[in-house]
Amino acid sequence: MPKITVLPHPEVCPQGKVIENAPTGESICRVLLDNHVELEHACELSCACTTCHVVVKEGFQSLAEASDSEEDLLDRAWGLSTTSRLACQARVANADLTIEIPRYTINHAKENH
Repeated sequence: MPKITVLPHPEVCPQGKVIENAPTGESICRVLLDNHVELEHACELSCACTTCHVVVKEGFQSLAEASDSEEDLLDRAWGLSTTSRLACQARVANADLTIEIPRYTINHAKENH
């Protein structure tokens, strides 16, 4: 099973994280959440917002192409890159991934816990 490396993010994952044995076919967002990386996901993984936007720094080519719905939403994401994906839609394939969580999202209603 592939590994997911999450680059450090000042709030979500300050030290970064390496997740060994990420299950193939599972969404990147679900894998992160299951491994205590609290990535925002305001729409509960339903491809209706951009709060789970990530930039895939390594392994992007292993992911299936984004759907038209995902592409339309990504157009509104802050810090869009050519390797941006919605983590709720991108599914782990058989290659290792390196993920960067953008510093900001456009979720203005974020709740503080």
